[in-house]
Amino acid sequence: MRKLPLLRLCTLAVLASALLSACGPAPAPNVAPQPATPIVQGQQLRFPAGHPQLALLPTQAARAAQDITVELPARLVWNEERTQRIYPAFAGRVTRIDADVGQRVQPGSALAHLASPDFGQAQADTARAQVDARLMNQAVQRQRELFAAGIIARKDLEQSEADAARAQAEVARAQARTALYGGSAQVNQQLSLSSGIAGVVVERNLNPGQELRPDQSGPGVPALFVVSDPASLWVQIDAREIDTGILKPGASFELEVAAYPGTLFQGKVLAASDFIDPSTRTIKVRGLVANADRRLKAEMLATARVHQTFSSGVVVPAAAITLNGTHHAVFVQTQPGVFEPRDVTLVHQGPKEVVVSKGLQAGELVVSDNALLLARQFHVAQEDSIGRSDSQKSAPAAEGKESTSKGNSQ
Repeated sequence: MRKLPLLRLCTLAVLASALLSACGPAPAPNVAPQPATPIVQGQQLRFPAGHPQLALLPTQAARAAQDITVELPARLVWNEERTQRIYPAFAGRVTRIDADVGQRVQPGSALAHLASPDFGQAQADTARAQVDARLMNQAVQRQRELFAAGIIARKDLEQSEADAARAQAEVARAQARTALYGGSAQVNQQLSLSSGIAGVVVERNLNPGQELRPDQSGPGVPALFVVSDPASLWVQIDAREIDTGILKPGASFELEVAAYPGTLFQGKVLAASDFIDPSTRTIKVRGLVANADRRLKAEMLATARVHQTFSSGVVVPAAAITLNGTHHAVFVQTQPGVFEPRDVTLVHQGPKEVVVSKGLQAGELVVSDNALLLARQFHVAQEDSIGRSDSQKSAPAAEGKESTSKGNSQ
């Protein structure tokens, strides 16, 4: 009977030992040592040798600025000096279409025919004017005979001659109106839509039987036909304010389109706008590019490349530029792992390259990528350095106060 309590005591002792071991501290995991943080010395940020962040900070040597390429967005459009947009001059219904997209036409070629009562009225006005003119000529002839016989006065003859001249002028006006739209001598109400230039039908916006009205024309309304000569195209270039000096009329540029990678088309600047587009803050520049083989198409998006020459300064990547307050700055690597910020002055800013006129010399190494990350790291290191300095200054003062208080207590 005495062994049972002893067994229970041993069991309780084992359980207590297990619980104490389970509540004890866990073994420390294997944690990789953290690399030393970069420090600021003077105006330089110093990284320890082998710091992993150095792999994210590639450098590139600044090169002397001589000839750089400026790339600008562009768009191809029809050469408006060789383009005609055709709208209906009279209301009517389409009875026949004689031309389609891609068809070459000559001046006077019929593109479509309309049955137009309004044009028929114009033809009738011409015919009526001709009849009136013949009648007035006969009346003048009779008046001259009567005047020669002394039956009528001279003023009656002069009035008759004036009426005949007015009738003849009305004939000329009516004939010119109908001839302008391809009218015939008879009244048939057939209106012909004709091309006024030699070119290719590049757009057609009508169907057989469609009803047309003259008020269905103007800005925002597509033309019935667009005839253009695609042997040359206009290039609409969106230039920035700083690029206007190199895009003057007569300047040359190269054009590249996505459809023909590696192929450059030569163009020439025709005109530049005198105002800045308030929505895009760009200046519209119009150029001309030859297209004899018709490989280029209107409304293609392209890149215009203009070469600009500088007599001084250095070229660095655009990604190397940061803002130091209100000034531009770059980070220069003075020795491996050591970087210093340097204020610079820019004379040209491009999407890929910038030209620095002051603050940098050719051959100096600048951080070409992750410059913003380096600027942030420099700022953090500066704050840590200032914090350590303040703590070191405050420590002796605190020790002095503690010694004084102990002396007073004694």
